[in-house]
Amino acid sequence: MAVSADDLSAPLGQKLTRKRRFRLPFSGTQALATILALLLLGFLGVAIFSNDPMGGEPVARVAIKAPAVTEDKTAAKPPVEVKHGTPETAKTPEAPGQKTITIIDGSSGARKDVVVSSDSTDSTAADAPPPVMTGIDQKLLEKTRHGMVPIAIGALKPVTAYAAGSEAERAKAMKTPSISIVIGGLGVGAAKTTDAIMKLPPAVTLGFTPYGSDPGKLVERARAQRHEVLLQLPMEPFDYPDNDPGPQTLLSSATAEQNLDRMMWHMSRFQGYVGVANFMGARFIATDTAMQPIAREASKRGLALFDDGTTPRSVAAAAAEGQGMPFARSDVAIDAVPTSADIDKALARLEGLAKERGVAVGVASALPISIERISAWAKTLEGRGVMLVPLTTAMLKSKSS
Repeated sequence: MAVSADDLSAPLGQKLTRKRRFRLPFSGTQALATILALLLLGFLGVAIFSNDPMGGEPVARVAIKAPAVTEDKTAAKPPVEVKHGTPETAKTPEAPGQKTITIIDGSSGARKDVVVSSDSTDSTAADAPPPVMTGIDQKLLEKTRHGMVPIAIGALKPVTAYAAGSEAERAKAMKTPSISIVIGGLGVGAAKTTDAIMKLPPAVTLGFTPYGSDPGKLVERARAQRHEVLLQLPMEPFDYPDNDPGPQTLLSSATAEQNLDRMMWHMSRFQGYVGVANFMGARFIATDTAMQPIAREASKRGLALFDDGTTPRSVAAAAAEGQGMPFARSDVAIDAVPTSADIDKALARLEGLAKERGVAVGVASALPISIERISAWAKTLEGRGVMLVPLTTAMLKSKSS
């Protein structure tokens, strides 16, 4: 029998009552671990369910005064959507302030990309009419909301006032097989336009589009070199708007009033031209209801009409005949295939037509190869009994024959 220390110290004959000791159900170490666990759970709960993305991170609050916001009143121009006729990889990157438009050759269907100033093709340019050029008869100008446009005063007309060549040369042409050549698409590139002006014979007629940074100065230079000048009116092609001649294009779907207003805009870009011609426009020039008002307005203003042969379905000849106005149509696209051999063949074909019919008309672009071959050919033309004449002379001869 086990005896405790308390039993040994108790008085004899007395039995002590044993005191119960209170004991916790867990040890101190367990209690401390439980408290730490509860604190950790509380911290995790705050971190998980709080919306503060920086919860648990030290935060410093600093008052910051936001700068005053000023409205930018300079509206940026929207980017110009450009349609190209060549693959993306073949295009030349456009410089700031420039845009590329695609020109389609009426006879061959070949597409040529030309770079123009996007500012100059913005229709808002009409708000600042170009100044009147030097050497222009002020009596042959009429003021419009777009600027100064040509007008006829009795028998005095732009087609005769600005015609190139002398009376003696015109008289000789009436008796000699004659060829007229029109170089189109000028004004949109100063370098190629200058080459055409300076390297081609004065008898070559130059067609200018209303676009470019300053077509008026180039036209002045052309007239100073005794070239006859045409204004090319951008007209709707069959695949418009995939191929867009440019702003203010004359459209077959527009009303006559709308197209005439656009025509006025084009006519105000420069002065000194003998007539108007189509720039692209295979659909427009084949639409009688669209073409008739244009021919009537041009005739009223004393201008000639030229058809560059874009489409065989053109009604331009009938429209011009109805107005009794000077008219010519291209017989040959000289650089439809822009190689030396093919250009020489086209020029030889023009000679044959001139000798057969008395007069022939060709069109070309200002490609370097075209300018080179036409210049060389023209130097030998008179020796073969054929004259190179301005377009108005060819028109006169066609009318008299």
